[in-house]
Amino acid sequence: MLRYVLDRVKSSVVVLLVVSIITFAVLMIIPGDPAQLILGTEATPEMVQELHTAMGLDRPLYQQYLGWLNDLLHLDMGTSYVYGESVKSLITGSLPVTLSISVFAMIIAVFLAFLFGMLSAIKKNSIIDYFSRSIMQLGTAIPSFWIGMVFIVYFGLKLKLFPVSGFVPLSDNFAGFIKSITLPSVVLAIGETGTLLRIVRSSMLDSLNQDYMDMTKVKGLGARKVYVKYALRGALVAPLTIIGMQFAKLAGGTVVVETIFSLPGLGRLVLSAVEHRDIVLLQGLVMFITAMVIFITLAVDVLIMFINPRIKSFQRGE
Repeated sequence: MLRYVLDRVKSSVVVLLVVSIITFAVLMIIPGDPAQLILGTEATPEMVQELHTAMGLDRPLYQQYLGWLNDLLHLDMGTSYVYGESVKSLITGSLPVTLSISVFAMIIAVFLAFLFGMLSAIKKNSIIDYFSRSIMQLGTAIPSFWIGMVFIVYFGLKLKLFPVSGFVPLSDNFAGFIKSITLPSVVLAIGETGTLLRIVRSSMLDSLNQDYMDMTKVKGLGARKVYVKYALRGALVAPLTIIGMQFAKLAGGTVVVETIFSLPGLGRLVLSAVEHRDIVLLQGLVMFITAMVIFITLAVDVLIMFINPRIKSFQRGE
């Protein structure tokens, strides 16, 4: 177990290093001069050159990269060109927003997917099975921006049940916090439920067809014990893997939903950095999001190993 985790950590470090090289190289060859963008069109060539020197942009690229990498190792992501604040503080301020709607969205998606996925597998070819399949198709087919606009018009403007924009921190007002994240979280959950429901249903069907399920019937075990303790446990690996991937994707930035609901999260921060070609902020965001995705996937893999003994045995080479 420990050896597996250490191997994953080593591979994660390699991935981060490769991503840092690609990110630095790609952002440096994008057309446009950061110094010129900061100073504006009225800046003189002398002013632009002075800012180049101050920002270190006149140094060779390899020196710029090594300096940036050294700062990253000391958890220094630099200062944003546009905001004039440290990238670390900007990420710290935006992260709670994105995590709040991502966690809430995954809770809703997991609940719905497991509820309807299990019932659909147990009652195969029944009305609830056809209903679940419809949810799968709708969840994956309807664009999130369209659902978001419908929710804003109906639940926000017409019924006035939820705010249509802005974010209320949990520390300020709990009720306001819940209201501010409900609509964007539900929009995200709808998009993730369809995919996860399909995985849960197929995994449950495969688990129900295993030989050991016949033994549970012979022993006369109750339906709850059969389906929850045995069938669901055997069907958890694939859904947990998908849940980890979905949460990593959401936590990495939900640009469309955060833009529609005017939420100051990581997605909006990424969009702002791209629009203003804030290279320092973009580099910091890419590295932070990459590290977060790697951490989430590693945590999910370790969790799966604890849940499924066969995977643990496989890792030990048994």
